[in-house]
Amino acid sequence: MVGAEGLIGAADEAAAFWWLRRRIARTLVRQTFRRARLRLVMVILLSGALWTMLYWLFAEGFTFFQSAIHTHQLLDGAVRAVFGMFFLALMVMLVFSSSVILYSTLFRGPDIAWLFSLPARAERVFLHKFQEAVLLSSWAFLLLASPMLLAYGAVGSVPWYYYAMLAPALLAFTYIPAAAGAILCLAIVRWLPRGRFLLLALVAIAVLVVAAAYAASLVTETTADFFTPIWIQEMLGRLRVTENRWLPSWWLTTALLSAARAEAAESVMFLVLLVSNALFGRQLAIAVAAKVYRAAYSRLHTQRAVRRRAGAAWVDRLAAALTPMLTPQMRLLVIKDLRLLRRDPLQWSQFCIFFGLLALYFISVRRFSYDSYHVVWVHMISCLNVYVVGLLLATFTTRFVFPMISLEGRRFWILGLLPVRRETILWSKFFFAVAGSLVPCSLLVLLSDAMLRVDALVAASHQVTCLVLCTGLAGIAVGLGAKMPSLRETSPSRIAAGFGGTLNLVISTLYIVAVVLMTALPTHFYFAAIHSEAADLVVARLNLAPWLLWWLTLGTAGSLLAGAAATILPLWIGMRAFRRIEF
Repeated sequence: MVGAEGLIGAADEAAAFWWLRRRIARTLVRQTFRRARLRLVMVILLSGALWTMLYWLFAEGFTFFQSAIHTHQLLDGAVRAVFGMFFLALMVMLVFSSSVILYSTLFRGPDIAWLFSLPARAERVFLHKFQEAVLLSSWAFLLLASPMLLAYGAVGSVPWYYYAMLAPALLAFTYIPAAAGAILCLAIVRWLPRGRFLLLALVAIAVLVVAAAYAASLVTETTADFFTPIWIQEMLGRLRVTENRWLPSWWLTTALLSAARAEAAESVMFLVLLVSNALFGRQLAIAVAAKVYRAAYSRLHTQRAVRRRAGAAWVDRLAAALTPMLTPQMRLLVIKDLRLLRRDPLQWSQFCIFFGLLALYFISVRRFSYDSYHVVWVHMISCLNVYVVGLLLATFTTRFVFPMISLEGRRFWILGLLPVRRETILWSKFFFAVAGSLVPCSLLVLLSDAMLRVDALVAASHQVTCLVLCTGLAGIAVGLGAKMPSLRETSPSRIAAGFGGTLNLVISTLYIVAVVLMTALPTHFYFAAIHSEAADLVVARLNLAPWLLWWLTLGTAGSLLAGAAATILPLWIGMRAFRRIEF
């Protein structure tokens, strides 16, 4: 059926796009099982391990809540505060992540020009990409939220309909920030095409400043002892911002907790509220796209290029001043990679979002007056924070450092004309990866140790661990990237998702576990044994006293040797392969 605009009807148009999505999905599944079975198995295993670990941690936490808080009202308030803060943080993250994802797919996707050449409405093209973004967001959101919600249900013995409403409530909640991010993306590109990156950066900085100011109010010393009723009431008062009735995170929290308390009518009411607002946000985003999407796309791709003054930017001059130990050729290659990173907002925006959220978490770590028993848990938390930073760094080296050699393939003829050895290219990427990861990781771990107020020797040991992790992960990513490049692929995400990227992530994860076990774990046990009560809990039960100091010494030396091996061996293998590659 043809409409008034000369286009087919909306129902037929929707059916055609759904047919396209089914064909793409079938092809992707077929190619995954045929070419990337190892990647699929490793993703399932690693995701399952992460989910299991999160479920265990949340189950232990809720069990501890029930044993430590004997007042039902305070227990309900503590659980509500945990849910509210968790969903509020994820909601803010989903707004920014969906806007970044939609910008890359709506305005930079290679298939958008072809889709616009079809006799299809602009809002249908937008909805096609919007549904993909929601699918990606909901998958990650479910992976993070489901262990907490299922653990609470198992510990609290909730009714069956609590589990029944988890999936629709979470999916409806995901639609709301995704729609807000889509509208934000369309508005910025339509009316501020030149200043879009600056505006997004300012908005992100404003959100981080507000969140940091709020987190700073949480880390002030309390007047009550830890986990007493007065302390719990004081902390609930500080988390009162999550109780705002206008927040979708509060609607989701209330819907789930009402179902857990067997209040079926109220839980269904808030579920309907979530679903109705999700549908409203979806329709509002479609209406905005119908008005501005095609014009925004045309304006972005037809705007005149801004003339830039010749010469190095201040960032490049600063990078040159901070790397006097490098050769001139290597320094220029590092500056070249730095410029490419700055010109790709999809890379540095993800980097800033995740490291910013991790920094907010470290700032929010409560500082309280703890006795000798709590020292054990403080040191354990600091060790886990080092492990989390390492895992995040492994993800980013796999996503951004590993594809760097492959992306040079189509442009290597430019580098081949320069009087530069191929080994110099690899060393430049190694130093770029180390410098780009060492500064934020060391600062994050130092921030965590400062908030937890651990011993100076523990903080120094964690900094050594960061240095070992950064150099080793950079060597693994650069070496494997040169050994197993994908020279025909132009998408860094697809390069990272291939066999080489999966192998890089697995090796990096095993390396992080080995380094943390050799350095952070013995340091934790050593300083836990200093305190009398901790000694009764740790040393006396595990009988670690005779060889604890040897473990600490040999573990530090072993981590340094492992870092040297993880740096030198992959780079040596990568350089041998890189010399033989014909571009």
